[in-house]
Amino acid sequence: MNRRIFLVTAAAGAAGSAMAQDLPEPIRKLKPMLDGVQPITAEERKARVEKARRLMRQNKIEAVVFDPGTSLYYYTGVRGGEASWVLPAQGEAAWFAAGEVKGASGDIRKTADAADRYRKMAQFAKERGASKTIGIEERAPFAAFDGLNKELAGTTFVSADPVTIGCRVIKSPAEIALLQRANDITIAVYKAALQTLREGMTQNELAGNINAAYRQMGVRGDVMASFGEYTAYPHGSITPQKLREGDLVLVDDGCTVEGYQSDITRTLIFGKPTARQKQVWELELKAQTAAFKAAQVGAPCESVDAAARKVITDAGFGPGYKVPGLPHRTGHGIGLDGHEWTNFVKGNKTPLQPGMCFSDEPMIAIYGEFGIRLEDCLHITEGGPKFFTKQSVAIDQPFGD
Repeated sequence: MNRRIFLVTAAAGAAGSAMAQDLPEPIRKLKPMLDGVQPITAEERKARVEKARRLMRQNKIEAVVFDPGTSLYYYTGVRGGEASWVLPAQGEAAWFAAGEVKGASGDIRKTADAADRYRKMAQFAKERGASKTIGIEERAPFAAFDGLNKELAGTTFVSADPVTIGCRVIKSPAEIALLQRANDITIAVYKAALQTLREGMTQNELAGNINAAYRQMGVRGDVMASFGEYTAYPHGSITPQKLREGDLVLVDDGCTVEGYQSDITRTLIFGKPTARQKQVWELELKAQTAAFKAAQVGAPCESVDAAARKVITDAGFGPGYKVPGLPHRTGHGIGLDGHEWTNFVKGNKTPLQPGMCFSDEPMIAIYGEFGIRLEDCLHITEGGPKFFTKQSVAIDQPFGD
């Protein structure tokens, strides 16, 4: 559960501008880990488009409208920009933009302004026989619906989730490999940055060191760091913090490799733990492990959340989402977005299938005292769940080796 309160502070920015020789030694020694990375091929993207078309026909959606975002990148490999893309269930897709669309190919239609764009998109939809039902991708702005609705009287507009989620929720071996590399890099960064802990350090200094470590590794990452009682807040705190002997340290972040995300949390002790800190930490590990064991092919997603929550409530926390206890879902989907469908959460009866990827991150939050979250991501295989990373071993051993 990363990327929430702050990403790069003034301290982190200062670290980024420093020369490599000015970095702490453990970070300075890091080397990029991108050799052998295989981007998603054009052939795989073509197969994704064909699967999208099958799902469109199954759901009686005649075309889907995309604006810039991760779903557009998923199907086309085109990042950013201001172009719209319309994928019909039948026939060639088309781009609509006022300027150049870097990386785009095929039918590219120039538009003068927003009104002209939606007018030409509507004309294209009619050309492709898509005038009854059109899907809007979830990250497209309201303007896309509003503009097309004005041009296509009588057309029904629906969510394109059955298409986009139907494709993206199952990861291919190539996607799993990219997720694995992002996780491997994050663990290497953690191992280096956590060696820089020192009494009096601020949470922003630690965040700066982690961001500098990512740059040394040749990737872009972000971070949330908390000390002491502020580790109880699931999304961190901007309150200034200084590390003291006996504090718990929580770091939660990830990086991106070819667009694919990691998301790992480690909670560890700076100094010697109290009996209570150790007891709660071990309970958290037990809950994370219970969730992992429950994540079997065919099991409903909610059963994974229930398994972790039972461990925590049986120990006297909660119940349910009450604090002290586990205040959030046990895990979320992950891929091109740090948070994507589907989730380990009560009420989600979606059955687990091979290729699905999730975070496994139950938390025990005790406001005013401390919080502990251990997070590793996993993917579902034919034989059950598999972690991308080794779980923590103990409160003073955040890595499983």
